Amino acid sequence: MPCKMQLPTIEELASEFSGKVRIGQLNTDDNHEVAVKYGINAIPTLLLFKGGELVNKFVGLQQKAELKKALEEAVGG
Repeated sequence: MPCKMQLPTIEELASEFSGKVRIGQLNTDDNHEVAVKYGINAIPTLLLFKGGELVNKFVGLQQKAELKKALEEAVGG
């Protein structure tokens, strides 16, 4: 399952950015309204928010380097 394959990368980034970002998971089967609101049609879909606003969306398996770069840009370094 792609979500389970992405999880180790997400956990590593959560550790690296501890205290700088908040990372969470959402089961779209249990939260259909959220999936509709953000146009989630495939999993994994990773959403990056800053100040409560969606600033980036990643669909499918992602490389750690790309996600790390997006997080660094969001936190300012």
